Order: sequence, then C-alpha cells, then structure tokens
Amino acid sequence: MPELPEVETVLRGISPFLEGNEIEYAQVNRPDLRRPFPQNLAERLKNRKINFLHRRSKYILMDLSEGETLLIHLGMSGRILISQEIQGAFHHNKAQSQKHDHFILHLKDSHQLTFNDPRRFGVIDLLETGSLETSATLAHIGPEPLSNSFNEAYFTDTIKSKKTNIKATLLDQRIVAGLGNIYVCEALFRAGISPKHQVYRLSHKKLSSLVPIIKEILVEAISAGGSSLRDFRHASGDLGYFQHRFDVYGREGQECCNTECKTKIRRIIQAGRSSFYCSNCQR
Repeated sequence: MPELPEVETVLRGISPFLEGNEIEYAQVNRPDLRRPFPQNLAERLKNRKINFLHRRSKYILMDLSEGETLLIHLGMSGRILISQEIQGAFHHNKAQSQKHDHFILHLKDSHQLTFNDPRRFGVIDLLETGSLETSATLAHIGPEPLSNSFNEAYFTDTIKSKKTNIKATLLDQRIVAGLGNIYVCEALFRAGISPKHQVYRLSHKKLSSLVPIIKEILVEAISAGGSSLRDFRHASGDLGYFQHRFDVYGREGQECCNTECKTKIRRIIQAGRSSFYCSNCQR
C-alpha cells in the first residue's frame, strides 16, 4: 500500500496541473471501488474549479468551488496519472485507456487525471470542505508526522503506558498519520528498537528518539520520490528510488548494513504483516 511519502509524491506531481484548473466533466466507469462512489458524482463535478490540493494522512484532498472537497485514497494498487490530449495531426499525447481506469477527470485545458486501480481498494468521495476534519473518514486520524504537533512530548505521553508492541503502535493511525509497514520498519532499525518490544518497557529516551528519526526518514523518502514497491508509480509514471536505500525492509537473509554487524536480517509476521529487523542492532 502506498504510504505517506508515496502519496505526497503523487500530490506534488499533480498539483501544478490541477490547481486553478476547471473540470470539464468527470468520467465514472463503475459504481464503486472499496465503497460506492457518491451519488451523481459525475454531475456534481462538472464545471467545478479546482482551488487547492493538500494531503491528510494517505488521502489526497482536492478543494473545489462550491464548498466541496474531492477525497482520493490510492488503496493497495491505485495510481493517478496525468496526460494531455493536444489537437493536431502530428502531436498526440493522450494516455491509452487501460482496463482498470475507473475514474477520469477531463479538464478544460485538455489535461486529464486518470485513477487506475486493479484491486479496487481505493476510495473516492466528495465531502464538505468546511467539515473535513470532523468527517467520519478523517476525524480519528492522529497528527501529521512532519508537523509540529507530532513532537516528543505528544508522542511519549500518548503511548508510554501501552502494552502493545512498538510496531503495532506506530501503525495505529490514531496516534500518528500516514505511517505504514515500510517506513516503520526502517525507523525502528535506525532507532535500534526491536519491533517486538512492548511500548511500556521502552525508556523515555528510546521513545523520544523515534520522533526525529521518523521525520528524517519520511523527508528522505519524499525527496527520493517515494518507494516504487509493487504497484506504486509517480503521477508521471516514473519509479521511485527510496527502495534502493532500504536498510531492512525486504532484505530477509541479507547481512545487516551496519559495517560492524554481519547479522542476517530477519523477517517475522506481526498482525499479518512482515516485520524486518536486525536482532543484533535492534534490542
């Protein structure tokens, strides 16, 4: 599943083409994805101006004229691609229609935004802009990890008494928004914390150390264009590069990247997800 850096990368890729643009019409090719599309979605989007794009956790939010926001979640395999149809005998740059193109925005400047989702775990919804943060979709989500609200005091006070393992705690979207399996594994490695460690047994110093490490890893991943694992692509269709710098994720059986450690990376299953870690460096 695309995580925060992947969603942020897509957001930054599509914003220059969409902000200030107008929707000529929307093409809805099926009645639902993970859940049904809003009623009369195509009609409600017609001739709307796109004012501003932003992100909350793993959701892309497109503020429209008339006080509504189009919400998009990529799910497990969703992709957003921008293409353009330029009239003329010698120039044709329109994307070829694909089997899983479920939702397309046709813009008045001839660009189009295509949402392609083979597994159909994505979400598209239309919400009131003024009540986004109190909507059923977003109300439960914790602070953004790159915001000032996610700090050592908040983090340690919120989780210090929890008797769950640290891996599950970091994946809890109510505590911090947008973290997923990949970057949690990487953060725990840099912090020297085993994913099996129960939170309440960790020192205040260890817990506090995770906050700057999480921020550092996310900034690195965004700068590198996210991860290109499995189905993720940029809005341009290009691959991300951060996956080539993973310290533990996906490296089961390979030697630890710390030069003084030759321990093989282990993989265990926690709550149905793979956790990768070095048993020597992470205690």
